[in-house]
Amino acid sequence: MLKKRLDSLDALRGFDMFWIIGGEAFIHTWASYSNWPPAVWMSSQLHHSDWNGLTFYDCIFPLFIFMAGFSMPLSFESQIQKLRELADPNPQSKILGHLLKRTVILIILGVVVNGFFKFQGYENTRIASVLARIALACLGAGILVLYTSVRTQIVAFTGILLGYFFVVRFYPVPEFGVYNFTKEGNVTAYFDRLFLPGKLHRKVYDPEGILSTIPAICNALMGAFTARFLLKNPLNLTTNRLLGALVLIGLGLVALAELWGLFFPINKIVWTSSFVLITGGISVLLFAFFYWFVDILGFKSVVKPFIWIGTNSITIYLAVHNIINFESTAHYFLDGILQNATVDAQNFGIATGVLFLQLAGLYFLYRNKLFLKI
Repeated sequence: MLKKRLDSLDALRGFDMFWIIGGEAFIHTWASYSNWPPAVWMSSQLHHSDWNGLTFYDCIFPLFIFMAGFSMPLSFESQIQKLRELADPNPQSKILGHLLKRTVILIILGVVVNGFFKFQGYENTRIASVLARIALACLGAGILVLYTSVRTQIVAFTGILLGYFFVVRFYPVPEFGVYNFTKEGNVTAYFDRLFLPGKLHRKVYDPEGILSTIPAICNALMGAFTARFLLKNPLNLTTNRLLGALVLIGLGLVALAELWGLFFPINKIVWTSSFVLITGGISVLLFAFFYWFVDILGFKSVVKPFIWIGTNSITIYLAVHNIINFESTAHYFLDGILQNATVDAQNFGIATGVLFLQLAGLYFLYRNKLFLKI
């Protein structure tokens, strides 16, 4: 039986968020400053694929959705039990109401992150966002987890991935025809231009568009499946065998994705079914490692900075987007110290200072048990 809150999950969430808030800039500037081959390679992985293919940076977003899905079975069971103790006749409805409220809040916050406070007219306002995709994917997966059996969830998971494949592969897009797998000619871009209100992030498509959000539900479901596998341990495996099974599942998903990718390319922008499977497999492997390292071996202290980030991930995400300018603050404190350094050294110093400021603030929040929850 899993405890209610896994330190490994908080650490993994923090590890994931680390790259968004300042880790990316730290690695890029370190690579430029040092020219050390491992740093240069890491820097090359911290860019999104232009079209087909996969980099480490492409895995960050689906990993967030996976972790949100992971939390669902544990959270829902706990909430249902508490509501039943209060003689609530329909606890699922209360949880669904909270899911809907959370979805609306995250969509609104996503618009704010997109720059709503710099409002320049509806036609220049982007509605789609990372937060909106997380919210909608979790809403879809949450309804399935809340109201259906695991068997039905597996059927839905399979149906979504196959159905999405057939739509992208065979839907005739006006002026482009069937399966014009380009940024402008694919069916998801067509749906964005046709139905998505406001501004499209890439003019002819939006990477967080309408149709491509549907398969993201499966990333959340894979998180839920992983949590149930650990929680229920249906094969009654020892801890080591349970971890081994997770590794095999993760590798199997990656292999299946590579095979499917021969016919339906791994593509983050379209969020193809093969992309779902490979990022799901990588998410399972990363979780297995963090679970082993943090919760089983007990090396929580080693990953404490990630836990500070992970327990306040939404706080720091909002802070770095249009709320706090950490870079300007770092310049204020460090410009005098770095004035005689090379440009590359200055950039590296500022990136390091940004991370220090962020971690200092997150440590303060963690130590004082101040957490923003939605």
